[in-house]
Amino acid sequence: MSTELTMIPPAKPLIGQEERDAVDRVLASGMVAQGPEVAAFEGEFSGALAGGREVVAVNSGTSGQHLGMLALGLGPGDEVIVPSFTFAATANTVAVCGATPVFVEVDPETFTIDPVAVRAAVTERTVGIQPVHLYGHPAPMDQLLAIAQEHGLWVFEDAAQAHGATWRGEQVGTFGDGGMFSLYPTKNMTSGEGGMVSCATPELARQVRLLRNQGMETQYANEVAGFNNRMTDIHAAIGRVQLGKLPAWTETRKQNAAFFDAHLEGVVTPVVAEEASHVYHQYTIRIEGASAVERDGFAAALRQEHLVGCGVYYPTPVHRLATFRTEVELPVTEMLAREVLSLPVHPSISEQDRERIVEAVNTVATAGA
Repeated sequence: MSTELTMIPPAKPLIGQEERDAVDRVLASGMVAQGPEVAAFEGEFSGALAGGREVVAVNSGTSGQHLGMLALGLGPGDEVIVPSFTFAATANTVAVCGATPVFVEVDPETFTIDPVAVRAAVTERTVGIQPVHLYGHPAPMDQLLAIAQEHGLWVFEDAAQAHGATWRGEQVGTFGDGGMFSLYPTKNMTSGEGGMVSCATPELARQVRLLRNQGMETQYANEVAGFNNRMTDIHAAIGRVQLGKLPAWTETRKQNAAFFDAHLEGVVTPVVAEEASHVYHQYTIRIEGASAVERDGFAAALRQEHLVGCGVYYPTPVHRLATFRTEVELPVTEMLAREVLSLPVHPSISEQDRERIVEAVNTVATAGA
């Protein structure tokens, strides 16, 4: 291995001069808290990624989940159906509302929540469903909305990883009563830190706005007990620049994914449902039949022998974490947690990087065969 090669990172925020100039503009204005940049960002994000729905900017994706479900009335005694194959925040935000996350299976090919499992998990305490558009692949929203309508449930979409993904031609975050997008640095676009809540009704949007700002629309006229979950104008300025770059970045992600689809061998490549448009927040392969130890060995070989960064999202299903340890058996989720491995697919990888990644994966897969 040539010493000239450098590690290909598994993720890489793309921050350029335009973002720096935007921050400088805000600093020079003196309006650094929630001001005109936040309002402009909300409007632009709504038009580009939320189908014109009213969106509310907050200080993180997790805050967006939390406030969105509080605004929907979630509280003690309630149950929300969630996948276990996801980041812990999906369930954490249900729990911090005082409610109970009910964990169900995911589809083994798309990694998204299984509607059959959702239907079977509905009880008299169920109030909502929180699907996750995992890795950039949308959940089957038509089936989930049908279940919700049948049982009188709300749907709140976790679109943290899926900016611009579509299901049957409609953007994620526009199906349910509400939805959340994350703007964390490793996401498909970033504001440095932050989140957006898409809202189906003006009433829900107003409630989220109250909750993010100490329960106030007018200073000192507190209407509810709220939080300080506001986005700053500094972060909004970064987000506005990134939003303009997102379409080209998404196309590059798709091109990188198509290259991997065509050239990777000995691993299971991502499946895209016919109704879906995948935005490849992660390009997640499966080492079919592997134990967690074997998968981790595969990852270590990529990093150490080939300088190809990679990540495991997520090695422990949420229902197995100490915070939620339950007796439910989810064999598909457990299998995926053992087998998945995410490769670099971000827009900054070069054609040479793509070839290196393919050669590395195919070499390690052949060695382990």
